[in-house]
Amino acid sequence: MPEDERSLLEFLDSSQLNCLNEEGEHTLKSLLSSKAVNTSSDTYLLSDVDEQLLLNVTFNQSVRVRSLIIKSNGNPEQAPKLIKLFINKPALGFEDVEDASEPEAAQVIELTEEQVKKGLPIPLRYVRFQAVSSLHIFVATNNGDDATRIDALDVFGIPAAGVRDLSGLKKTEE
Repeated sequence: MPEDERSLLEFLDSSQLNCLNEEGEHTLKSLLSSKAVNTSSDTYLLSDVDEQLLLNVTFNQSVRVRSLIIKSNGNPEQAPKLIKLFINKPALGFEDVEDASEPEAAQVIELTEEQVKKGLPIPLRYVRFQAVSSLHIFVATNNGDDATRIDALDVFGIPAAGVRDLSGLKKTEE
């Protein structure tokens, strides 16, 4: 990991965090509220109706993303298998992402069991993740269960140089 690379969770705009198809007791906001990779075992994200999840992670400034960590400690069949990453899409639904492939999706990744079990960094195509204000992670499939479980999520990279915190700005009427 490059020296200047670090967790970007400190730059989250938590008011904009959301996840489609999350189970009510185990949400993305609760998972990321601790802003740490090694969260407690009772804090995890769980899908509700089927295995798919659509995580919308918004940052309060532009960032450059280099890698992700997605960890699943529980049943190996609940671990995410195929994910699709999108950037800077203000409103995405399942209909927008299910059939998408590269280059519409910034990157499509098939996760290994070892990456997800051990929480190993998942390298991204850095050139595609240069000025990220929002990262959207679509979990398309898991390893065979009806529900997908994510016990830890972290995003690594660097803040884009010279960009200020924009979360306090409000749109003004013209």
